[in-house]
Amino acid sequence: MCGVSEQPGRYQRSAAGMVGAMLVVVALIFAFVVFRALNRNDASIEPEKVDYLKTVQGLQSGGAPAVAYPPTLPKGWIATGALFGAAGVWGLSLLTDDDRFVGVRQGQAGQSVDDLVTTYVDDAADEGDPVTLDSPLATTWRSFTDSGGDYALAADVDGSVVLVVGSAPQQQIRDLTASLTTDPVSSP
Repeated sequence: MCGVSEQPGRYQRSAAGMVGAMLVVVALIFAFVVFRALNRNDASIEPEKVDYLKTVQGLQSGGAPAVAYPPTLPKGWIATGALFGAAGVWGLSLLTDDDRFVGVRQGQAGQSVDDLVTTYVDDAADEGDPVTLDSPLATTWRSFTDSGGDYALAADVDGSVVLVVGSAPQQQIRDLTASLTTDPVSSP
């Protein structure tokens, strides 16, 4: 019979050996990260376009309250969302040609301008000077800004409140607001 030694094997341990092993591990991780960065294909995600005019047309034919909408969008703009929410708020979400957000929100009876501004702009939004627009919905609009750079226009329109808010330049928001209508959607 062969006897087995019960003493553990002996090998040299040194701080320099440990540091060397750590450097090898760090170098391997760094090489892997560089390899992944050079061989990565970042997927470009395009926002999904929605046909908001069909949604408005469906709401109009279904007897829903009149909703404010732009009959056309500026060149390069797309609608990314259009819905009449459970809280009674009509929402239309748009992206400008330079990927800035603009939203149209319309609250029904019982909701005030301040309610919509607090919900969709900022609870500490600053009110600016009134803005006069050549708009079929209202000629005088209240203006608001927030610390994040958003700009909003709001007005009482036939028993509802219309709010247009976004990060787009103020003139673009004013132009879109002036174009809003509640007229029946005309067929293409």
